[in-house]
Amino acid sequence: MTERKPPGMDFETWADRQIREAEQRGDFKDLPGFGKPLRSLAAPYSDDWWVREKMRREQLSFLPPVLALRKEAEDALEAAYRAPSERAVRAILDGINPKIAAALRMPPAGPPLGLKPFDPEEVLKVWRERRRERPGEAQGEGVTSPDS
Repeated sequence: MTERKPPGMDFETWADRQIREAEQRGDFKDLPGFGKPLRSLAAPYSDDWWVREKMRREQLSFLPPVLALRKEAEDALEAAYRAPSERAVRAILDGINPKIAAALRMPPAGPPLGLKPFDPEEVLKVWRERRRERPGEAQGEGVTSPDS
């Protein structure tokens, strides 16, 4: 804990002394990011820079619920196309489709949703076509039967 500023001493002089003594004790040597450049120096100034940085560190989204669901659906579709098996494709779609259906029943505030639940058979059709188009992959490798 720091001491109180002595009466009659200029605040700047007192603060400078506190910083100098802390540097001499080595209080600043083990701080996270020590010796690394600040990432935001080239960015334009914003009054809420600290909020944005905190949200980035905490991996929080500041999208409206509709846009967040659209992004999640887009990511799920891409993950389904990269999935190793039909079972995995169906599992991914089973995870996102109930969320889309719930948003259609009770639309959240914001722009229109513009989504409908994914048809597993249509997604699997595209998934199979992409699997056939990949060069060097053995036919049927990693593909399971539709009822698996």
